[in-house]
Amino acid sequence: MTSADIQAVNQAQPDLAGFIFAKGRHQLDLITALKLRQELDSKIPSVGVFVNAPLAEMIAIFNSGAISMIQLHGQESEQTVVALQKLHIPVINVFQPTGIPAETQADYLMLDSGQGNGKLIDWSNLNIKHTQPLIIAGALNIQNIEQATQLSQPDIVDISRGVETNGQKDARKIFEIVKLVHQL
Repeated sequence: MTSADIQAVNQAQPDLAGFIFAKGRHQLDLITALKLRQELDSKIPSVGVFVNAPLAEMIAIFNSGAISMIQLHGQESEQTVVALQKLHIPVINVFQPTGIPAETQADYLMLDSGQGNGKLIDWSNLNIKHTQPLIIAGALNIQNIEQATQLSQPDIVDISRGVETNGQKDARKIFEIVKLVHQL
């Protein structure tokens, strides 16, 4: 959300960085996202997070260069996934553990407890069978990340609130969790 956040991310070197365009306390506008993208290490892909946004809006933001891929975090249809992919836009499709579809064309499958509600998932009871890389999210932090990754064997973890202190990104927490995850 801020230049200080970007400096912390650049130092930590995560695999991806997210810009949230959905309504909420982390929402960015395109001008801010473009500014932050310029500050972000060019080797770190940026993900645009959307909730039921119009297709044209998502495409325009992608075409602006602010983001490298799109995360669908609402009730977007499989037709939306396919339409984005036809334009060579990588897609992360987010599902709750109880709502995993039999098939999706998305490039990545993300499991989250809801729309950024910060609730922890019971990773021990999941039976996930998909060919796409798996991303897990939902109340992950330095205290529970090892157990969550051992139980779910994800390819990527998505962490937001878990690297915050008093509602703001915490550079120390970002660095610590990225270092730990890269060692797992």
